[in-house]
Amino acid sequence: MSSSAPTGPITILPIPGIPEIQPGDELTRLIVDAAQLCGSPLQDGDVLVVTQKVVSKAEGRLVDVPSGDKQARWRLAEQEAVRVLRRTSQILITQTRHGFVCASSGIDNSNVAEGKVALLPLDPDLSARRIRSKVAHLCGKDIAVVISDTFGRAWRNGQTDVAIGVAGMEPLIDYRGTTDTFGQTLAVTSIAIADELAGAAEMVMGKADQVAAAIVRGARFQKGDGTARELVREVSDDLFR
Repeated sequence: MSSSAPTGPITILPIPGIPEIQPGDELTRLIVDAAQLCGSPLQDGDVLVVTQKVVSKAEGRLVDVPSGDKQARWRLAEQEAVRVLRRTSQILITQTRHGFVCASSGIDNSNVAEGKVALLPLDPDLSARRIRSKVAHLCGKDIAVVISDTFGRAWRNGQTDVAIGVAGMEPLIDYRGTTDTFGQTLAVTSIAIADELAGAAEMVMGKADQVAAAIVRGARFQKGDGTARELVREVSDDLFR
């Protein structure tokens, strides 16, 4: 597999101007057009980070749920889950069909119309591959794609964006078997580069700024056919489940 190494500073470019997405919209074309209009056209080697919400909207993953009806949302979360891991009066932690462990199966009503919620894409890796292929068709650029979503973390407060779909790259950089600057062999180091890219892009997208995509330029990643499922720890290796 070939590797993409930075030749200079890493640049993170927001893509403003993407209109409100409706089911069936050609999301990739709208992103490419917006990138052109804002003066940041896609280039070979870029990583295009797209929020899950607009992918779900374009794919019609919207469901009517009465505003404020927490029980209805929880029932929907249970339907979207393969396993309920924790339940309190305030939160439902589930495992989705994708393998993700998250709150309420990733169901979210932020940045959607009143009375609706957005579900996760059925196959975020497939969604990422389609976006990557469409970019190549529209502008002939060889890029990687990350679909991002906001997750909490088991050991730390606060949320950060992580990768739930990838295309055109390996989601992990595996340093096992290499040596550090002191000549010691690294035994466990494997960097979740796709998650790092998602978190970096979130800094210019925000949660209420209506910026649904960003370009990370100059990042080091390994080209390949990896999937976001590789970021999910196997239950046999998970000490917290």
